[in-house]
Order: sequence, then C-alpha cells, then structure tokens
Amino acid sequence: MANSASTTYEHPEAPSRRDFLYIATATVGAVGVVATLVPLVDQMNPDASTLAAGGPVDVDVSKIAEGAQIMVRWRERPIWIYHRSKQALQMLQSAQDTSLLADPNSENLQQAPYATNWHRSIKPEFGVLVGICTHLGCIPLFYPNPSPTTPVANWIGGYFCPCHGSKYDAAGRVYSGVPAPYNLPVPPYTFVNDTTIRIGDNPSGSSWDFDSILQL
Repeated sequence: MANSASTTYEHPEAPSRRDFLYIATATVGAVGVVATLVPLVDQMNPDASTLAAGGPVDVDVSKIAEGAQIMVRWRERPIWIYHRSKQALQMLQSAQDTSLLADPNSENLQQAPYATNWHRSIKPEFGVLVGICTHLGCIPLFYPNPSPTTPVANWIGGYFCPCHGSKYDAAGRVYSGVPAPYNLPVPPYTFVNDTTIRIGDNPSGSSWDFDSILQL
C-alpha cells in the first residue's frame, strides 16, 4: 500500500509550514490547557543524533500524572503519550462516544494489530499517538475534559484541530462529518518494562511496518 505520508512530509515546502503550525498551535494550546485546568507536561526530548537517525525513543511513563499528556519526538514527529483517567476509558467504551465516530473499531489501517482495539493501545491507560491531523497535517489541541462549550458544544474529551474543525476522541478516533478522513496514527511501540515505553520498536513477535499506514 502506498505511503502518502512520506511524500507529504518530505515536500520542500513542508518544513516552513510545519514550523509555523508548531509555533501557532503551541501558543493556542497553552491557552487551552489553562482553560481545562489539566497539566500538559513537556518532556525532554532525545538528543539531535538520535532524532536524526530515527532510532527508538524511551520514555518513562511513571512520571505522567493521570489525566496529563506529554509530547516527545520520534522521526521528527510529535508523539503524544496520554495517561488516560478511568473516566476517559469509560467514555471510550460508551455509545455517547462511539456513535460520533467514523471508524470506531479502527478498521482502517492507522495502527498495528496490537493496537487495533477499543483503546488503540497496548495498555488501556496509556494512549500513544502521532499528533498530526490526518486532514492537512495541522497539530490538534488537547482538551481531555468533557465540556458543554469548549472547544465546541457538547465536547466529550479528546483532540480538536483548530485549522478546519476536525475532532478526535481520547483514543485518536476521528469523528464522522469532519474534514479529517482517518483516525490519528499510532506509532510502533512496546513496553520494555512496567514503566518504560520504547517508541519505534514493536513488541516481541510483531514486525509491523509504520510506513504501511493509510495516511499521516
């Protein structure tokens, strides 16, 4: 299956546009986090040589508070790791959530077989997603708490892309009727121990290729 992601990502015009989007959404995102009163924790990223090589990145998830999300980089892409609360996990399984979704069962290939489940992850409490909207490559904002008004009416928690209004739930599953066509991608990753995720490696026995996803 052709990987449109690599072609788009390496386009000569993409870096300057993407840099602008990172700056713009970081500014707006800070406002969103204050509004929701949920800590958005920034994590130190690996050194430049590791990023340039595209090698695996280890992350200690024991330091992520319940309800918080951190961002690291892998292959120069933002990777979100969200410590989902019990309430968020209950919402992911509710008809209130799944009735809004275009692909609630993750039938489109946007994740490995080991993440093709209702929570789209290895462990339900930790979501791991590529933080790039599948519409035009903007960076969605993190609004984990349900709200009657923010960022849109009757919000149940998840991700909102301010560029064109695409919405995703707390597992990165895309809503029906929005510009984005697919769920947010799940990168290859594994737990090397109870508290450490290695992004870029599959679990033992899996050889899934991230380049086989439908769209980034």
